Amino acid sequence: MAHPTQLGFKDAAMPVMEELLHFHDHALMIVLLISTLVLYIITAMVSTKLTNKYILDSQEIEIVWTILPAVILVLIALPSLRILYLMDEINDPHLTIKAMGHQWYWSYEYTDYENLGFDSYMVPTQDLAPGQFRLLETDHRMVVPMESPVRVLVSAEDVLHSWAVPSLGVKMDAVPGRLNQAAFIASRPGVFYGQCSEICGANHSFMPIVVEAVPLEHFENWSSLMLEDA
Repeated sequence: MAHPTQLGFKDAAMPVMEELLHFHDHALMIVLLISTLVLYIITAMVSTKLTNKYILDSQEIEIVWTILPAVILVLIALPSLRILYLMDEINDPHLTIKAMGHQWYWSYEYTDYENLGFDSYMVPTQDLAPGQFRLLETDHRMVVPMESPVRVLVSAEDVLHSWAVPSLGVKMDAVPGRLNQAAFIASRPGVFYGQCSEICGANHSFMPIVVEAVPLEHFENWSSLMLEDA
């Protein structure tokens, strides 16, 4: 869970999100080195009293400042492309869930079950229990088994929405009339929060997403109870 004055990302709960965090640190170090070099050169040029008015060109430095940025871009692009392909991999999902965006709530349908689905509304501030988070808690959580590949089919009923859970490294647009898909594997049990990340109207800020990852045995018990109540 994010906290005030936090500078970094949330703790990753999915292997691909861990890769994204490592790539972020990798790119940030390159940016830091480039910024330090440029600042040093600017400071040296401004502060020096030496000038050489006879230097009109330099083949060597032109070669360096052409090749070096190209090498840096390759060092950034290769791991970036690798992670992009990893994010698109969906291999034999154990569970498929359809997430439908509405103004302003989410509905979930577990397509592997005959009649398992529910709407997920934000819990009003006055109804929050101690320890629950304002604007983030829902009356029904999307429960998934941990360490199992889960596929989420994302669409919308009315306007553009976006199903996003930062800890799981998932952000997928919900477009009316279009079915997008994303996949994740929760590597540990826990409750992971997200919000709609596409401006969708007056109550855009009030349609949170809560994913609860539990052991497989607990998920089977939960699904059985939900089917009995349906």
